Amino acid sequence: MTRTSGTRVALVTGGSGGIGRAVAEKLAASGLAVAVHYASNRAAADATVAGIVSAGGRAIAVAGDVADEQAMADVFDRTQDAFGGIDVVVNTAGIMLLSPIATLDLAELDRMHRTNIRGTFIVDQLAANRVRSGGAIINFSTTVTRTSFPTYGAYVASKAAVEGMTLVLARELRGRDITVNAVAPGPTATPLFLEGKDEATVANLAKAAPLERLGQPEDVAEVVAFLAGPARWINGQVVYANGGLA
Repeated sequence: MTRTSGTRVALVTGGSGGIGRAVAEKLAASGLAVAVHYASNRAAADATVAGIVSAGGRAIAVAGDVADEQAMADVFDRTQDAFGGIDVVVNTAGIMLLSPIATLDLAELDRMHRTNIRGTFIVDQLAANRVRSGGAIINFSTTVTRTSFPTYGAYVASKAAVEGMTLVLARELRGRDITVNAVAPGPTATPLFLEGKDEATVANLAKAAPLERLGQPEDVAEVVAFLAGPARWINGQVVYANGGLA
């Protein structure tokens, strides 16, 4: 599929909060029409859409379970129906459950891997068949695949799988003029990251990077916008957005 209209279109999964919301807002500010995907928090997605529209952008909210292939096919359909096609898919949707490997409840392992691995696979599969020539697919990993912090074992396992499928898909789309990359944030001030951490832990993590601060969602959104637009020669890579942490 090729693009026939002037406006580029992005679908951002998990776009109702945290990094996803910052990504949706950044892409809209860059001139893309944006479909803001959410799983259950419609109010947050509607608020994101309202903010984009009030700033002069184009956006809609679309709902679906990323691990349900039919629900996500419907999300892609609604995006294409609203805007005429899809050029960029940013897959920020994910969950993080922390526990030592020795004591992790395997039901939690299954729940996290359903969203982070199966969900990413389904979104990538749909994107591979729907994204137009000149487009970009951007997945999300984590810097902890390098830092190997305790209690992150199952989460890192899921994100290592994301990195693997990202690199394979980039090669499978040879000749399509579609880039496939992953962004691996470091400690970033989002509700997902801050949940369950005391002030001392957060302060220590903030000092770990040479820039001596936590990342902000907007920092990560800048990297996504670069990969989604001008960075046509970056392909099949994991880009670490972490202030130099690792």
